[in-house]
Amino acid sequence: MTEVRPPLTIWAVSDGRIGIEAQVLGLAEAVARRRPAEITVKRIGWKWGLGRLPWQLIPAFALGADSPVAPPWPDIWIGAGRASLPLSSRVRRWSRGKTFIVQTQDPRGAVARFDLVVPPAHDGLTGDNVLPIVGAPNRMNADGFSRDLARFGPRIARLPHPRVAMIVGGKSKVHDLPPDRARAMAAEVARAVRAAGGSLLLSFTRRTPDAAQAILTEGLKDLPGWIWDGEGDNPYFAFLAAADQILVTGDSTNLATDAATTGKPVQVLAMAGGGRKFERFHEDLRRRGVSRPFEGRFDDWRYPPLDETNRAADELLRRFDARKTA
Repeated sequence: MTEVRPPLTIWAVSDGRIGIEAQVLGLAEAVARRRPAEITVKRIGWKWGLGRLPWQLIPAFALGADSPVAPPWPDIWIGAGRASLPLSSRVRRWSRGKTFIVQTQDPRGAVARFDLVVPPAHDGLTGDNVLPIVGAPNRMNADGFSRDLARFGPRIARLPHPRVAMIVGGKSKVHDLPPDRARAMAAEVARAVRAAGGSLLLSFTRRTPDAAQAILTEGLKDLPGWIWDGEGDNPYFAFLAAADQILVTGDSTNLATDAATTGKPVQVLAMAGGGRKFERFHEDLRRRGVSRPFEGRFDDWRYPPLDETNRAADELLRRFDARKTA
């Protein structure tokens, strides 16, 4: 008789910010597509402002969370972001080795504490338990694209081709989208969409400054298309699925990585600021034939869709299974 194994238990742990949570959920969901699993989302924070300390100095009793971080421990723990590190680095000991500990992003010097680290390749992190990937894990998958395209398709279907998805980030530690750059960006995109005879599917993120969002909305509102104002359900998956061309701002590895899963042309909109890590990331995408800088027109090319989240899930399960049989 074939043994029936219970589903894996997976905790997806982050501070709850959309971009960070998408990494842990994306990797957890990719594992669950390969093996029956129950995923629990854990959103954590640290009391009394202690989250600003180096993570090694943050005591566990200062934890604030939306659900208990306590036994029974999961089979697999997937953490992302600085806020998760004080827990990710301790759960292996707390669980007496039961829990397989995975951390996305660079854990800042604590690599040996984890069973697997999945950082962006442009961080340059190496090690026996390190699997660098292009960009970051994400939730993009064929089922999600099909589901949301069917859901939002009636509003998009009447729009002329080429349909241009424009996904705008915003302010970060090294990037910004000040009003003058937002005005120039709106003018550049408007000219290109009109010249192509196409339409625009525009979405902002929570990091988009209010002034920049207002300027871009005003400058692009006369184009055929859909500018999502943040009200109602997010058509992000549908925008990427329906697009013939994709524009992303250069401040986010998540946005570019998401777009690269489609196999469609990705062009990068310049932002104010920048940093060497982001330059390495975008250089890598260009070498792979994924993206190009936006130069005021739409070119057509194709490339194998980026599939790094599934690659990471395969490696996670390979190491998980190997540890269980060791």
